[in-house]
Amino acid sequence: MVEKGSIKLKNIPVPNGASPKQQELAQGMVRVNHLYRSALKVAVTQMEILDEEFASLYDHSPIHHIEHRIKTPDSIAEKLRRRGYDVTIDNIYAHIQDVAGIRVICNYLDDIYYLRSLLTRSESFQVIREADYIKAPKESGYRSLHLIVNVPIVISEGTLQLPVEIQLRTIAMDMWASLEHELRYKSSRAFSDNDANRLRVCSEAIFEVDREMQNIYQGKGAEYLEEIK
Repeated sequence: MVEKGSIKLKNIPVPNGASPKQQELAQGMVRVNHLYRSALKVAVTQMEILDEEFASLYDHSPIHHIEHRIKTPDSIAEKLRRRGYDVTIDNIYAHIQDVAGIRVICNYLDDIYYLRSLLTRSESFQVIREADYIKAPKESGYRSLHLIVNVPIVISEGTLQLPVEIQLRTIAMDMWASLEHELRYKSSRAFSDNDANRLRVCSEAIFEVDREMQNIYQGKGAEYLEEIK
C-alpha cells in the first residue's frame, strides 16, 4: 500500500476522438483522485497525531507504522466491472468504499482493538462498516480488522463526507498477508490446493505466536509454547 502521486488529466489516457462521455469520465477521475486523496490526508494525519502522542507521553505506542494508498483509475474501473457495474463516476461514489486506504501495523493483538476503540468513539470519523477477520478469518487464513469510516473534508462547495478504509493488523499478520499475496498472485510457480492448506496452517500458527508474544509483553504465563512442548 504505497502511496502514489496525484493524478492529473494529462496522466489519464484518453483515446483520440474520444466521446464527450469518455472525456467527462477522465475529468471525473481526476476529481475523484483529488477528493479521496484529501480524505486520506485527514485520516492519516489523525493516525499520526495518535502515534506521536503515544510516542511522546507513554511507554508504549500501539502503532508500529502506517501505510496508505489511493486506488488507481484502472484498479477502480476493474473493481466496478468485477462487481457488475458500469464504469461511471456516480458508481465509484456509490459502490467503492476503499478508494482511499490506510493500513495500520500494530505490535500486539490488544493494540488493534484499543485503536479500534479510539477510532470508533472519535467525533471526526463515523464508522459505517466493520469486518473482523481476526476473530473470523477468511477461508484463506487472512486476518485483519477492517473499518470503513466516513471522513469529513472541507472543499469549496462545503463539507463532504467520504469513506476511507482502515485496516488494522499485527506485524505477523501483515507478513503473512504480504507473502500470501506474493505466492498466490505474483509468483510464476503454480499455486496448488495443498499450498493453500499450508498457508492456512501458517496463519493459525502465526495467530498463536501473536497471542504468545502479547502474553510475554503483559507478563502472563505461556499458552502456545506450553501446548507444543
